[in-house]
Amino acid sequence: MRERSRGCQRGQSSVEFVLAYASVLLPLILAIVFTSQLLWVWHSANEFTRIGAGYATTHCWQSSAENVVGFMRANVPPMIGQEQFQNGPVQINVTYSARDPETGQLTPFQCDGECSVNCIPDTVTVSVTGFEYRTFVTAIGLPPVTLPDFRTSLPMESAGCDPEQGVCLP
Repeated sequence: MRERSRGCQRGQSSVEFVLAYASVLLPLILAIVFTSQLLWVWHSANEFTRIGAGYATTHCWQSSAENVVGFMRANVPPMIGQEQFQNGPVQINVTYSARDPETGQLTPFQCDGECSVNCIPDTVTVSVTGFEYRTFVTAIGLPPVTLPDFRTSLPMESAGCDPEQGVCLP
């Protein structure tokens, strides 16, 4: 009789472990994985805007900013949701500004020509908007996590121009 009750207790601890694992440990592990991936994507998207702004400060100003947007779409860091940046709903916006000499305020940059030593803005702002973090949580019916807009502003460096020689590189 004693051996029989001891065997039942061994089975009971296995059932308790399975219940604890399914109700506490597995959701906790999935939450840690989800949060880690989200932070990784957050950092990657933030760094992505910095790389784009750095590229814009050292390359020619174009009114369409197509050179910067094209560079950014071609150089998306490897991360979850990468396709959203390459050809998806994510918007990449590039804004050039000039400092008004009288007030010191930044105003939208305008120039008659393109890519010359006479067309160098003072600052550039690159922003990334509309990114949604979608993982296994959307498969279980939860909505995707919409990340905030990422924005980086930098002062212009050379804008790809050499004032001494009067030439600019695209």
